[in-house]
Amino acid sequence: MDKIDRAIIAELLRDGRISNVDLADKVNLTPGPCLRRVQRLEESGTILGYRAVVDPAALGRTFEVILDVDLNAFDRHSVYGFEDAMANFDEVTEIHRMFGSPDYFIRIAVNDLAAYEEFLSEHILTLPGIQKVASRFTMKTVKSPT
Repeated sequence: MDKIDRAIIAELLRDGRISNVDLADKVNLTPGPCLRRVQRLEESGTILGYRAVVDPAALGRTFEVILDVDLNAFDRHSVYGFEDAMANFDEVTEIHRMFGSPDYFIRIAVNDLAAYEEFLSEHILTLPGIQKVASRFTMKTVKSPT
């Protein structure tokens, strides 16, 4: 990957819907070579995809919770079972298996505190193998991935 590829990626991170003509102009290429570079970056797996960044309020998900989870068993069945179950909840927006403690860092987005309490009680705490959960509530989002 060279300087031009990095410039293309930087522009696409700023605006994934930028036209090829505008992108080419910003990285000082003509449209043909710019498009070929973007396609090469997509085919190589460097660019994994494109997505919309949506206002959480529009989805009724303005209440964000960071959930730390520790499991009581680490056999393959327990770990993958937990991960699969968590990944299937729409309220779960991010899951990270961690080195050290906690075992998992999970980001959850729901409408309000009552919705979180219900989600935690009815879904998370019913999963087998959970030893401990700790909830942290977001006061303010200063920077988030786009």
